[in-house]
Amino acid sequence: MSIPHFATRLRIPPLVTAILVPLTLIATLAPAADSEHWRGRSRNDISLESSGWNGSRWLAPKPTWSASVGEGCGSPLVVNNRLYALGWKSNQDTLWCLDAKTGKVLWQQSYRSPRYGRHAVGDQSIYSGPSATPEFDPRTGRLFTLSIDGDLRCWDTRSRGKTLWHVNLYQKYAAARRPEVAKRRKTRRDYGYTTSPLLHGDTLVVEVGAPGGNLVGLDASSGAQKWASQNRDEAGHSGGPVPMTVGGVHCAVVLTLRNVVVSRIDGPMAGRTVATIPWTTDFGNNIPTPAVRDQSLVVTTAYNHMEVARYDVKLGSAREVWKQPFASGVCSPIIHENRVYWAWKGVHCLDFKTGERLWHGGRVGSQGSCILTSDKRLIIWANRGDLMLAETFGRSPKAYRELARVPGLSRADAWPHVVLSGRRLFVKDRYGKLLCLSLPD
Repeated sequence: MSIPHFATRLRIPPLVTAILVPLTLIATLAPAADSEHWRGRSRNDISLESSGWNGSRWLAPKPTWSASVGEGCGSPLVVNNRLYALGWKSNQDTLWCLDAKTGKVLWQQSYRSPRYGRHAVGDQSIYSGPSATPEFDPRTGRLFTLSIDGDLRCWDTRSRGKTLWHVNLYQKYAAARRPEVAKRRKTRRDYGYTTSPLLHGDTLVVEVGAPGGNLVGLDASSGAQKWASQNRDEAGHSGGPVPMTVGGVHCAVVLTLRNVVVSRIDGPMAGRTVATIPWTTDFGNNIPTPAVRDQSLVVTTAYNHMEVARYDVKLGSAREVWKQPFASGVCSPIIHENRVYWAWKGVHCLDFKTGERLWHGGRVGSQGSCILTSDKRLIIWANRGDLMLAETFGRSPKAYRELARVPGLSRADAWPHVVLSGRRLFVKDRYGKLLCLSLPD
């Protein structure tokens, strides 16, 4: 989540989290079921777990427990059978640690926080509370959270959430209210800090959107700044920077308020810009997190853009491969087997090589997220609490095919992204209602 990013009449939610250590290292340090980052272990909403479809029906969707974790559009994390969630209530944010099997509260930590960021402008009726998904370090047990008002905190999960360090990004980096950037007037929006941190080795990459640099690299153990990016755009409203390797160089892709920017994130040239792609959206709604595959990225937004595009990136440049008049306003795209999927105003399937739309369907509005499972199906969490299971292109190449639908699990916007971990689905709404639904083995 994710955070609700929205504009005028279109409900555009949240969004939400971060970059990390090499996947091979992660795999050796944590169980395969864990979901430690924004968009899961691999940061792409592709799961190693199956959907639970038995060939004729979906046995899953019955809640085994529920909890109320406070307002906010960030997604929960699940690590070693512990669920972590950040939410707002009564002028404070609370970090919850729950038993993922039972929902029992193991510990909680709170600090004072406003309901909206200090420069908030617009759409407050459809979002509130923290929108950035936390980031977890499997090596140390540190958990990093970011409030809507820029309170960045490092917690020790091995000591019941002891605070190790914290800094307020507004106070330290002096980011101003996001300006009007659209060609037409009165589309100014500012949803506060919505972008999850991204852990790369011992560096925490954070989008601060400040005059000194859009991204900063912080020492994960102390919060001290190590570098700032050459790019100085204001922060976008997306879910988080995305790791990308370009020509053997570790980079991060971020959708700022004005551009898609690829920046180096380690070594003596950390912070240097690798490529910049102009991308400015009405209402400041650069929300969907870009999707990365090898040295290609897919970016999409709605409003004045209403398009999706693929770019191939080299050190120093980005080449447009294709651009199509289809869009996601909130849901981040998934790239799998030369297909691109997302759930926003229907479920979309595009050809990754050409951008051709292969099919489109389903009852999904502005609120939506999806996960692609190991048995090549899509689990979709959308609208106001509708859970769906659908086939991907390989099983249904001619049309969208919905296998099952469980409606009405919530009465509030399903902005936070769905999480699948340990044969359990975790779904959350913007007011903090959290449900655990067990899947069959």
